[in-house]
Amino acid sequence: MRIRATTRLLAVIGDPIAQSLSPAMHNAAIAALGLDAVWVALRASPSQLETVVQGLLAAGGAACVTVPHKQAVAELLDEPSELVRRTGACNTIWQQDGAVVGDNTDVAGVAAEARRLIGGGGPVRRAVILGTGGSARAAAVAVADAWPACEVGVVSRDGARGAEFAAWGEQAGVRCRVAGSGGELEADLVVNATPLGLRPDDPLPVDPDALERLAPRALLDLVYARGATKLVREARARGVAAADGRGVLVEQGAAAFRFFLRAEPPVEIMRAAVEDALRA
Repeated sequence: MRIRATTRLLAVIGDPIAQSLSPAMHNAAIAALGLDAVWVALRASPSQLETVVQGLLAAGGAACVTVPHKQAVAELLDEPSELVRRTGACNTIWQQDGAVVGDNTDVAGVAAEARRLIGGGGPVRRAVILGTGGSARAAAVAVADAWPACEVGVVSRDGARGAEFAAWGEQAGVRCRVAGSGGELEADLVVNATPLGLRPDDPLPVDPDALERLAPRALLDLVYARGATKLVREARARGVAAADGRGVLVEQGAAAFRFFLRAEPPVEIMRAAVEDALRA
């Protein structure tokens, strides 16, 4: 890939960010289409976020945003999408006609992967979301929109954050309750929306006994790892249809690609780039 003075700079912004496969995925798509752009990973602490985003946008760039910035970056938008207003979280940000605009493509990505995992096994009546951040909000909205009668239980190690999440859910049209750290609800679907699993020595986001009690038909771990995350392996050992976040990464990345580059992305090339990187 040749970098020129005209090359458009696109980025994924987070902290940590070294593990992100977004650059490999998007640069493969950019190369396949012969576009004059490059995708990089930028680490930014919470105190640096606004400066980094403003500098990137001022240079004509755009960004995907990941942990822990999805809620904070929503505050920087002039024109948030309906999904950003509903979730209070944003994962794509760019400039359009002089305004800073943003959307939440995680919602569609989670919905697509959740439907794939559930298959034809009937509707999801109960779901459990692990975590309370921006990804958890997107997951809750995705589940509620896909299965409107579904009750969503949120599991948080912080009781106050769990209660805050449940209150947000009521306003966002999600039938939500606090499930507690033990996950006392049974569930058709479990979604891990915590960053636990990014590092090999991370603990499981829910202990195996709680996973046994939940007895889900499907589990989606929004973290991805070579082979599979520990949580996915635990679920599969119990006969649960489980997947990590690579499929969500591709789905939400394809939507961001359309926003930023006004081109139809080669999705299968993006998917292959992610799989290659995870085998490396």
